[in-house]
Amino acid sequence: MTATRFLHLEPMAELEWTEAIEQGFHRTTASSPAEWRNAWIHRAPEADVLRLYRATCARSGPVPSPWWLRALAEGRLRSRAEGFRFEDRVHAFLSARRGWEYVPWGLDGESGYWEFLPSESTVSGHRFPTTISLTDRHPGWLDVLPAHHGPPPEPVMVAGVTELRASVEEFEALR
Repeated sequence: MTATRFLHLEPMAELEWTEAIEQGFHRTTASSPAEWRNAWIHRAPEADVLRLYRATCARSGPVPSPWWLRALAEGRLRSRAEGFRFEDRVHAFLSARRGWEYVPWGLDGESGYWEFLPSESTVSGHRFPTTISLTDRHPGWLDVLPAHHGPPPEPVMVAGVTELRASVEEFEALR
């Protein structure tokens, strides 16, 4: 009689996380952050998302993730819903202005960003447009990357939607 061997499988942390942030193949475009939130990390109970994120980071180091999840895990944001509200406020403001377009695809796991399309082209040719992205590197949650040729300049830290409202015309003028 031979002994029955049981195969014991353990999930690979990186694969499990990749599936958690996967947006799905059915989604190719989105015109707002809310339309782009269809991955497991956006829908699953917040405690489960945090538990998987922390466990994966503990096993694998930093992993692709949205700004709000990194801030939430560090205790600098109260909830995922607060992060979503912030994204939606930024989008409501920028989408009401002429020339701003939401770009849903960015780095894996990220929330997307906004580009000021008039700053993309100049008389001298193509350049990278003024870009507003969400970040966890400071408590204002917004970075502006001015229009540029070649290597990107340092991003400008913006202290939330209030400062964005006060400065947006200046950022739009950076052509």
